Parts: sequence; C-alpha cells; structure tokens
Amino acid sequence: MVFSSSVFLFGFLPVALIFYYLVFKNSRTCQNVFLFIISIFFYAWGEPVFVLVMLLSILVNWFCALIMAKHGADLKRKKAWLIVGIVFDILVLFVFKYLNFFAENIGYLFSADLKLRKIALPIGISFFTFQAMSYIIDVYRGKKDFQKNPLYVGLYIALFPQLIAGPIVRYETVADQIQNREETWELFSNGTERFIVGLGKKAILANSLAVIADAAFSPNVPVFSMAWLGALAYTLQIFFDFSAYSDMAIGLGKMFGFKFEENFNRPYLSKSISDFWRRWHISMGTWFRDYVYFPLGGSREGKGRTIFNLFVVWLLTGLWHGANWTFIVWGLFYFVFISIEKLTKAESKIKFAPLGHIYTLFLVIIGWVLFRSDSIKYALSYIKSMFGFSGDFGLAKLYIKENAVILASSVIACLPIADFVKRFKKREAFYLTAKFICLLLILVISVSYIVKGTYNPFIYFNF
Repeated sequence: MVFSSSVFLFGFLPVALIFYYLVFKNSRTCQNVFLFIISIFFYAWGEPVFVLVMLLSILVNWFCALIMAKHGADLKRKKAWLIVGIVFDILVLFVFKYLNFFAENIGYLFSADLKLRKIALPIGISFFTFQAMSYIIDVYRGKKDFQKNPLYVGLYIALFPQLIAGPIVRYETVADQIQNREETWELFSNGTERFIVGLGKKAILANSLAVIADAAFSPNVPVFSMAWLGALAYTLQIFFDFSAYSDMAIGLGKMFGFKFEENFNRPYLSKSISDFWRRWHISMGTWFRDYVYFPLGGSREGKGRTIFNLFVVWLLTGLWHGANWTFIVWGLFYFVFISIEKLTKAESKIKFAPLGHIYTLFLVIIGWVLFRSDSIKYALSYIKSMFGFSGDFGLAKLYIKENAVILASSVIACLPIADFVKRFKKREAFYLTAKFICLLLILVISVSYIVKGTYNPFIYFNF
C-alpha cells in the first residue's frame, strides 16, 4: 500500500484516524495497540509473507535489549548481546538483499555455477532493519531506556508512516513519544498540510517526470539531447519522489502525535558535495555518521584513517541502496569527491557561490545516471552520449513541449519558495486564504491524477 493510492487515501487513513481519535481517544495503551495492528496490516497488504520477517526482527531486537538491560553494568555481556542483535539484523539484510549478488559474483570470479533460487526482496527491509539496529545501539549506549513491552518496540520499528521508505527514525528521537506524546489541533493541521504538499510532489511532479526519465533510460542509449533531458528529469524525479514520501511520512506522524526529524533541506541548492549530503536523505547520512563513521574514529585519527573511514561509510551507503555494482560505484563516486573536499578544505575555498552550485549539480546529475542505470556498461554509454553532441533534438523537443509546465514547476519547486511565502505571514488574512486555496488545488489535482490511475512508480520501495 502506498500513500499516493486510492485505497490509502479513501480507505486506510480515514478509518485509522476515526478509530484513533474517536474509538480509542481515552486510552494511550489502546491507541498504541491499534497503531501497531494497523501498521502490521499496512505492511502485510503488500507483503503478506514477509511481515513475518519484520515481526521476527522486532522480537529478536526486543529480546537482545531486554537481556542487555538485565546485565546492567556488565559491559562485556551487554556488548555480547549487542553483537548478537547486530549480527542477526545484518544477516537478515544480507540473505534477502545481497546473497544472490555475492553468490553470482563469487561464481563469476571462480568460474563456478553458484546461482541460487531468486529471493524476493521485502519492501523497506533496509529502513526497518536500520531502525531495529538503532534501538539496540541506543539502549546499549544508555541514550534511552529499553522497552519492557515488545509491543512498543514493534510500534517504533513498524509504525506505518515511516515503515516502508523512511525517514530512518532513531529510537532516541521517538522513545518518549511512544507513551507520552501529545496530539494537538495545531500539530494535526500542520501534519495535514505537510501530507498534502508531499502528495502533490509525488502524484503531480514525480510521476510525470518518471515518464520522461523512463523513456530516456530505455534499453537503447539515447542521443545527446534526450540523454541530458532524461538525466535532468530523473534528477528531479528522485528528489520529488523521495522527499514526497518523507513529507507525507512526517505529516502522517504529526497527525498521530509523533514528531520525526526532517529528511531533506533543499539539496539542489548545495554548493559542494559535502553540503549536498548534509541536505539529502539526512536520516540516512546521520545514521551512518553516528553508528559507523564516529565509532570507526571519524576524522580524529589522521588523514589516512579518515580516508579509510569515509571509504567504509560510502561503500556501505552504496550497498545500502541495492545489490548492484552501479550502486557500489555510485557510493564510491561520492567517496572520492567528499574525500577531496575534506582533505583540501575545498568547500571553504569556494568564494563564488554560483560556481559551487554548478560544480555540485553537475556531479550530482552524473551520479544519478549511475544510480538509475542497470549496469556499469550502460551507465558509461549513457554518460558518453551526454558528451557526444548530436543534432537530433526531435524527441527531446517533443517531451519538453508536452511536459513544459511540469518541468518548469519542478525546477521552481526546488527553490526556497517557503522563505518567499513566509514574507506574507504578516498579512494574515491574505496568507491563510492563499495557503488554503493552494493546498486545496494541490489536493484536488493530486486526487484526480490518482483516481485516473496515472503512472505511479516509487523508487525507494526497492531499498
């Protein structure tokens, strides 16, 4: 089940809100039990078998944290159970996401037939596994108390707004909110507004851009003009696709009293690659920083060690996105440029801001070509086409003409519009009226797209 679907908008969400606020309004325990049950139902809607994998993950991580808590000050035993939990989480992720990939490559390396039966990938496994690891690590570090009740661990890991595609919510962020959150009309209305904006990003912009990107990234490598148009369309699509889901997740969380951290901060306005990764998929970046980079030593142990630590982080970042060499090379691509920026302090030396923006956006677009391609060979051919000028502009012109409004709106939506709009807050009546009309238009247009059954892919379901 996806947020931008009729069954969610007109079935699941209204029922969830009615029961949460009307039937169970007088009992936090009942509300939590209800949220856990509907979250399991939400996941089982698309993954009726693999919901058992998630439930097993919840129980194992709850048990490991429980045993760690019982050992109290015995750090040796606590660490042993932390390792047990982490090994289990990584093993689950490896079996379902990477086993076939490693078997195929080892078989290729040693000329052996190691092809295994294809294992289906549970939706959102990387997201809920990282949250499970966050729980046991935060408990081990003493940042938050463990949960005696497995239901609350389950609610943290399986809560439907962020279950399938994030943001990756830290246990320390929501631990207190599980039992002590406060629902207010202001929070609910703010969440509704945020959800509508995300829905518009997805249904109107991302889905329309997907048509252009998919046409460009066809089996046959496109010519120069279509290659650039496809790369730009995908650059916009993946931002609006993923940030839309984060907006909707954060908005839904607020509707039920939860406050999640932000996941995007105008990434295409970045002036360096390091800046880009402080703004893009923030929850993943900070997860790797706090649970991998810092424990390895961060940048405190000399340049050589810093480079190694960055290599590990970006290799894992690439692998996190998928079992394909394109993702690994994409991760290492960013490792190279972030290492250069860190060692040369290039970020602070860029005095002319537009130059930094151009350099960053150019590399990001090239990176997305790697990310979108099915193979390294195809990616190289595609990039070669981007720099092999051809006078054939016919197909690109056709797509630009048919999608001019969407392309222009997408570029404008990447700019700091919110800052401009906030200037009108002093004129309260005008501001509130204009905001209501805009949100209503976004909602109506989005719903019309959804009801018509327009193309509705979702990139991050694969992760």
